[in-house]
Amino acid sequence: MRNTIDLGEVPAFNWSVLRGEEHFLYRRIGDQDRVVLSIGVKEHVALPVFDATGKSLDWTCGALRYEWKDALFNGVAVEEDQVQWWIPNMVLEWIGKKAFMHVHPKEAEQAREWAEAAFRHQPNEPTTGAPLEWEQHTTKAAYIEHVRRLLDHIKRGDIYEVNYCTTRTTNAPDFDPFTAFATLLSRSQAPFAAFYRTGDRFALCASPERYLAFNGRRVIGEPMKGTRPRYADPEVDRRAAAELAADPKERSENIMALDVMRHDLSRIAASRSVRVEELCAVRSYPRVHQLVSTVSAEMRAGVSPLDVLRASFPMASMTGAPKIRAMELIQEAEDRPRGSFSGSLGFFAPDGTGDFNVVIRTVLFDAKNGSLSLTTGSAVTAQCDAESEYEECQVKARSVIEALHHA
Repeated sequence: MRNTIDLGEVPAFNWSVLRGEEHFLYRRIGDQDRVVLSIGVKEHVALPVFDATGKSLDWTCGALRYEWKDALFNGVAVEEDQVQWWIPNMVLEWIGKKAFMHVHPKEAEQAREWAEAAFRHQPNEPTTGAPLEWEQHTTKAAYIEHVRRLLDHIKRGDIYEVNYCTTRTTNAPDFDPFTAFATLLSRSQAPFAAFYRTGDRFALCASPERYLAFNGRRVIGEPMKGTRPRYADPEVDRRAAAELAADPKERSENIMALDVMRHDLSRIAASRSVRVEELCAVRSYPRVHQLVSTVSAEMRAGVSPLDVLRASFPMASMTGAPKIRAMELIQEAEDRPRGSFSGSLGFFAPDGTGDFNVVIRTVLFDAKNGSLSLTTGSAVTAQCDAESEYEECQVKARSVIEALHHA
């Protein structure tokens, strides 16, 4: 059992304290004014373990790559990097302005020393360096041709919607992920942000989208489809949000993703417990407006939170409808495996809560070779215009690049 150390109200977090940590996961849960930061690995586990009520026996974190789908749908053996579960050494949790450390009794002294360094008054260093030169790996012409082919499948009735993504890369051996993430977080205010490190690999995630949240036997999903850029002029910005809310094409995309998630959750839900809580609501962030729906369910007896992940992964907003055929077409159209992109980063806590995001608006950095990648996508439906979808991908990429001060 872990002890909980109440640190009280704390000053700004000093990101440099993470430089010496080879493994950590920072997750923001904006709508709960909560942050969870797991530090170190006490034990890698094959699967998270829950009690009879569905509560995790210990803090357990997970990094799910998109290719976990191969094990879930095709019976392929789970490869080591497809899904990783671990029990952290220490957990630092913010609830509002107060902070707590969750540690095993023998590590309490070490945890207090770590926390003292983490909250020692020291301003975070600003991001420096010249703008990065990003290379797109799918030309505009190739993008439009792929969309045309996907539209042919839609016209034939193979699918109704598919999420098609493209990647851009750059190389920056001097890139500092710690100052970059601090900048990205402060400028994006992403409600489901994540900062993940395992060895030389980093994910700097400014995600505005939740995949699943758990609270006891209740689970909610929040599929997000539909995007508009923000504008400095308040009236123009207001019109953009209103246009997004009323756009039949954007609403159609969102409702199709919602229907897929409703179907997924119905596989694990108690009878008649699947409910749409919110339909096509506009949520506004510093650089984009997004269209979000919310669906909830009660897990039926004998179902664990892991069963919910298995029943609904990959998330509806990043695949399509029907899901299996959409994923097959994604594999044909996209020029590289998605990896961490459109996967999920999250945790289960012993109090019965848990939260998993959608890994989008994310820079992936490999410190070993200095490579960075950024993937963005949009939904292809019968009503879509290829030029507009291409521009939506650019808007999403710019929202991250500009937030990093690397415009």
